[in-house]
Parts: sequence; C-alpha cells; structure tokens
Amino acid sequence: MTNPERYPFITVAPELGEAGFRPHLPLRLTYQKRSLQISALLDTGAMVNVLPYPVGIELGCIWEQQTTALSLTGNLAQYEARAVVINTIFGQFEPVQIVFAWTKATNVPLLLGQVNFFMEFDVCFHRSQLYFEINPKQKVVE
Repeated sequence: MTNPERYPFITVAPELGEAGFRPHLPLRLTYQKRSLQISALLDTGAMVNVLPYPVGIELGCIWEQQTTALSLTGNLAQYEARAVVINTIFGQFEPVQIVFAWTKATNVPLLLGQVNFFMEFDVCFHRSQLYFEINPKQKVVE
C-alpha cells in the first residue's frame, strides 16, 4: 500500500482571499517522445479530463490523427473535442494512462475529472486547511 501524497491549494485569484484557492496538481504528461511538466485543476464536477488545444500541440498531438470525436458540455460544448490517451505521472506514483478530451478551446485549464482521473486515484480534500491528498486506487485481490 502506498502512502498518499499531499499538495497545497494554490491561489489563482489573490483578490478573493481564501475563496481564490484551487486544488491544482503538478504532473508530467508524456506523449510519444515529448514530455511536459504542468499543473492541472482537480474538478470533481467534470465528467472527463480536458486537455486544452495548445497543450496538446506542445506535446506533439496531431488533431487529424485523433479520430474519436467527443461531445463536451457546459462552457466547452461549442468546441470540438477528440480523445487522446497520454501517459501521466503524478508525484512519485507509477505512470498511468489518462484519457483526455482534447478540445480546440484555448481558454480552459487542464482539467482532471471523473473519467478517468478520479477512477484511478482516491482524493481527499481538506479545503478548510487548504490541502488535498491523492493516492492511487488500491488493486483488489480476490
């Protein structure tokens, strides 16, 4: 069993005081032979992980090669999206494959949502103390 890793909430809007803090998780994305260190917003209300268009381009993704189209909802419903699988490392944990909805949107943060980040990791939010912990899901042995 691994120990959870703890991360602080970071401020994205200092003018809001404590209300301006968000759970951002540092991670490393690797696609083919390119790698990128970046931070993602944990969003328990997002059904899918979302990869902004410029981040996909920086990783070397080619829009036309991603043939699985996805439909996004909410503020992102107006943008095209394609499925892309990216090897991802969170902290000291083993790499996992994370499925992203790569969107043509450029004004969205990298989002980690229910499918499949929260399916691969247990997360405990301690909002009042401005930190959260993540731990890979435990393998069930029958």
